[in-house]
Amino acid sequence: MADSRAVHWHPSAAYLYVLHLDGPALAWEYLRRNPEYRLAWQHHRHRPQHEAERWGLRLLEDPARDARDAHPDWFPDPSSVVQVYPDADPTDDALLFQLWHIPGRKQLMHDGKRLVLTTQLVDRKLRMAISPTLEDGMAYAYAVRAGRQLRERWRAIEADLAMLDAYSAHHSAIATDRPGRTAMLHMRTLQALDGTLAGASHRGVAEVLFGITAVAERWYDDSDLRAQVRRLIRRGQTLMDGGYQRLL
Repeated sequence: MADSRAVHWHPSAAYLYVLHLDGPALAWEYLRRNPEYRLAWQHHRHRPQHEAERWGLRLLEDPARDARDAHPDWFPDPSSVVQVYPDADPTDDALLFQLWHIPGRKQLMHDGKRLVLTTQLVDRKLRMAISPTLEDGMAYAYAVRAGRQLRERWRAIEADLAMLDAYSAHHSAIATDRPGRTAMLHMRTLQALDGTLAGASHRGVAEVLFGITAVAERWYDDSDLRAQVRRLIRRGQTLMDGGYQRLL
């Protein structure tokens, strides 16, 4: 009988959720696979603030929880985090802040300075840092951190905020986007990485990802298939070993 721990990475269907993850969620998927991080969690899970900064976190998060359930507290905030403040000069038709009317599955936490809200909107995850001076029923304004990457930060959240405000104003349905090529690449990369961590050979990874028939026909020293598998594994290891921070 095959060891279930060694073949847990075989079913591609188990990775479909990856197709709908954003940058910070993908970063967590790579970090939680890092053997050194998993060891740090075992040693410091009762004091999760210890060693967290080394991994770009405020607190260590349980690596057994995938991105659908985990809520890693990244430090500094990812570009996609939007800050929410009271509107100092609201218009007559200003939208009012109503925390529990925000759509999606919500997770609240306090990081010691502010309330952080994460809400899952179909295939998007919106992260908001709420000012302690903002109360329910107050007009509000969004803010992003100033600096050289201001335009990139704004682009990261613009579509999500527009969708959120449209829903708040009209209670319209939220549509899901079709996964792109980058999402597919991450899904295969994570599956290949899991295979490698489970001890599979490059050929074994290829057979799971592309099928036994394809490997039998196309697996030789300088084949494109063999090179593709090597790239997937190398990419996964690079992202796991610190490259995940580029996804934040």
